[in-house]
Amino acid sequence: MTTHVTVWNEYRHERESDVVADIYPDGIHETIADALADDFTVGTATLDEPEHGLTEDVLEETDVLTWWGHAAHDEVEDEIVERVRDHVLDGMGLLVMHSGHYSKIFKRLMGTTCSLKWREAAETERLWVVEPSHPIADGLEEYIEVPEAEMYGERFDIPRPDTLVFTSWFEGGEVFRSGCCYTRGAGRIFYFRPGHETYPVYHQPEIRQVLRNAVEWLDSSSQTHRTFGNSDPIEEIDTSDDRTVH
Repeated sequence: MTTHVTVWNEYRHERESDVVADIYPDGIHETIADALADDFTVGTATLDEPEHGLTEDVLEETDVLTWWGHAAHDEVEDEIVERVRDHVLDGMGLLVMHSGHYSKIFKRLMGTTCSLKWREAAETERLWVVEPSHPIADGLEEYIEVPEAEMYGERFDIPRPDTLVFTSWFEGGEVFRSGCCYTRGAGRIFYFRPGHETYPVYHQPEIRQVLRNAVEWLDSSSQTHRTFGNSDPIEEIDTSDDRTVH
């Protein structure tokens, strides 16, 4: 079964900054979509489209939604946030990248501020694989070196991850939980730190491999989902009691 991915992006920096446009001339979303296109069925959506491109029909067809946002978190309508959340709880995977940590949808699903330390100084980042047996780490070496990165540092105000796949070290000395797996309802969530808009991070082959691995892991469409609500018994029981709810 083909995994259907929707790549969502604010698509503001690329239109407002020549520096970003030089790195991502067609938008960050198109670069991410290109990294996934050989393995999955991929569509894109952006903030300024009607309903931010995330209509009920689009989400109904989406197995995994990727999210990149930075400058316009507050412009995402609460109604759309709740729509996305409902789909995640119902089994849609969600890949949140870089400054998406402060998006409404990520904060809504985490239940915390998702705040952190940061510094933009084109520092070297070493993204250490701390859980090499996890599917998201398939095919990777012991670490990924990102030549130029924005620093994110602890304390990162998130719930304890179900699994921590990557931990970053930065040239300035900070460390950061950079690859965090969660389950919410029937849906899987992966937060992946690298990806500041003024550095060509999403062109780096190892980063693109992580994105492909993450999408594959996030797709839970083939899993058996739990059943809730009033349920018939598996074994034969006496239901003649007046207190039995039919």
